[in-house]
Order: sequence, then structure tokens, then C-alpha cells
Amino acid sequence: MAKAFVVAAPFSGSGKTMLTLGLLRAFRNRGLRVASAKVGPDHIDPRFHEAASGRPCLNLDPWAMKRDVMSSLLTDLNHDADLILVEGVMGLFDGPQGARGSTADLAQDMGLPIVLVLDSGHQGQSIAALAEGFLNHRKGLTFTGLILNRVASDKHAAILTAALAPLGVPILGLVRRSDSLNWPSRHLGLVQAQENQELELFIETTSLAVARETKLDKLLTLGSDIRPESLSGPILPPLGQKIAVADDVAFSFAYPHILQAWKKAGAEISLFSPLKDQAPKPESDAVFLPGGYPELHAGVLSQNHSFLNGLKNSKTLIYGECGGFMVLGEALIDAKGQSHPMAGLLPLITSFATRKLHLGYRQLSPLDGPWTKPLRGHEFHYSTIANEGKADRLFKASDATGGDLGPIGLKRGKVMGSYAHIICEAP
Repeated sequence: MAKAFVVAAPFSGSGKTMLTLGLLRAFRNRGLRVASAKVGPDHIDPRFHEAASGRPCLNLDPWAMKRDVMSSLLTDLNHDADLILVEGVMGLFDGPQGARGSTADLAQDMGLPIVLVLDSGHQGQSIAALAEGFLNHRKGLTFTGLILNRVASDKHAAILTAALAPLGVPILGLVRRSDSLNWPSRHLGLVQAQENQELELFIETTSLAVARETKLDKLLTLGSDIRPESLSGPILPPLGQKIAVADDVAFSFAYPHILQAWKKAGAEISLFSPLKDQAPKPESDAVFLPGGYPELHAGVLSQNHSFLNGLKNSKTLIYGECGGFMVLGEALIDAKGQSHPMAGLLPLITSFATRKLHLGYRQLSPLDGPWTKPLRGHEFHYSTIANEGKADRLFKASDATGGDLGPIGLKRGKVMGSYAHIICEAP
């Protein structure tokens, strides 16, 4: 059985993603079979995890998922692995307003110990107050140690170490401040792992620093055993028996746990690339267009007639979410204001020229479409709906607190979609 621990921090920007990538690669370079998970609905960081570990990274979401779903996903990661690293989201106790869903909730639910990453770049003795507050804020959590990031010098390290000594929590790493460990801007996430040519160099550089400045041997002994557990119900029923899934840098936001669940349910998954002008296999009985960044490739997609005609001529169910939903519409307006014709299967025009952030968890009650039970999902996009014609609605939506958001999504015949990324059936 693999051992697992959570990498968390007091706030975003503390360096937990950088350290997680470094730890994954450092353990992998030692010959260990290391897997990972990411807390929350993030689509970006898991792909960076995969680049570092060479293994799939799954999302664990304590707001959206039942406990047995999270446990079963950890069990899946446990197969053929020696160690599992779970990277937290935002600050340790941050989550949906008025609801469970934080990294601390996941650690407590799964019985996983926490390694707390502290950004010490602008702190001296005060770091002890920060650490003590987080260590004692909630009962029922296990902290196995601290990793201090952005340590300036030997003198700085001595000050930090002395201040933290009375807390009695092991310091597992003192990672020095270095420009080479500063991850370049991801431009709101638009530069994905599979597009970044400098990623391998960054991961290797980070792994060398982490291997040199953390106690890897000690970390190996601190994880909790993963106990196998099976599901009591489906994560999300498959769209069909033969599902064609768009898969390239424009459509890369398919949750691995969903595709994995569909395969376990007996569905056959075939991948196709719209950017390479590929159409879904004609024998498919369902087509899934995941989210991604089609607005960055709108000009190419609008000219890829094999892809678009493959959608238009299909007689099967077609489901799109977020970016996939936009492509099912009549047109997509890019950031420069240029309109590009899309599939025209839904009465929808979306615009990236008029930007507004839409962000948050979604509780979804199907009004029509492929699923009948309540769902949990997440919305994160800057594009807006410029024009929307008459069509059936797909979901009745509310936010994480139950606030009514009204009906969302569109459905016309067997073609349907919305901006929401479905995570699983509701707990």
C-alpha cells in the first residue's frame, strides 16, 4: 500500500505547487513510483503534476464528491504506487462560503497528515505566530512537519529555526530563494503543461533544489497508509457506450476521474483532435467536447471543416461544456473582436472581447439531457454570452451556498451544453 500526505499552505502563492512538482520529480528520480492528486476543481495544476511524476493526477473535491468517491480515487492512485502527494488548494482552510470543501476538510475526511509550506520570504520570528495559528486552529488535523520556502540565507534559516523550535513540529525543509524556482506567469492559465517547452527544465531544477534542501527520507516515513475502498454508486453515468472525446490543447479540460469512471462502466473512449481537423468516429453514439481554450484557436477551428461537418452531420448525442459549449454555438468572438463561425448547432454567440469573470461551484438539477440526478460542477471562464436564441434549458443552477442562479445551458435535439464543468453526481 502507498503512503500519502497533503502539501498545504496558509495562502496561495506560498510555493506549494512548485514544491509539489519538485517533490514528485525528486522521489521519481530516486526510483519511487509516485502518484499525485489535486484538491478542488483545478484543470491546470494536475497536468503539471503529470509532467513531473509521469503518472495521471486526479482531482479530489470534498465539496463536490462523496467521501467514498474520494476514497476510491485514492485507491485507484494507490495501484502500483509507493507514495501519493496531494496538493491542496488556496489556503489550508479556504473553501466554499458556508460549506465544507477546504484542503483541511479533505485531510480530515481521508485521515491524511499535512506538510505545511510556509513562505518565509518576508518574515523572521513572526513566522512562529503564523505557524502556531495554523497548527492549532482546528482539532482533528495531523501536521507532520513544515517546509520553509524562500529562505534568504544561513542567518535567515537560523532565525526561522529558532523561532519555530518551541512548537515542536519538525522542519522538513529549508528551500532557498532562487530566481530559477520562480514559475513564469501562466497568463491566467492559458499556457498549459503540454505547451510549455521550458517546463521540463523548471521541474528538474526544482527537484534538485528540493532533493538538496528537504528531508526526503523523513518525508517517506510520515505518510498515512491508503486503505482500499470501493464505490457505492457511480461518479457520473457515461454519455453512451462509444464516446468520442475531443482532446488537444483547445479541449484539454476533461476530468480524468470522469473518463476513468466511464471506462469502468464499460464505455469505449476514442479521442480526436479538432485542431488537427479530425471528426469524431462515425460509430460513436456520443460526443463530448470538454472545456479548454478554443478562443485562442478560433480562427483555426472555424476553418477545420472536417471537424465542424463531423459535428453537424452527427445523429448522436453531443455534449459540450465551457469551451466545448462555445464551439457548439453559431460564432465565437475572440479577444480582438473578430467573429469566427462555429458549429452552429446551438443558438449561441460567445465573446472573449467582452470579458467578465464567472467563478464558483455549481449545484445543478438536470431539466433535460443525459443525466437525471442532481450534479455538482464548477464554473470558471472570462467569456460572456453575446447573444442567445431560443432553446430548451439544460440545468437549474445554484451556487455553493444555495443561491439561485436560474436555468443555465442550452439543448436543441440531441445537442446540448453549458458553461459548467461537471465533477460528479451530487453527494
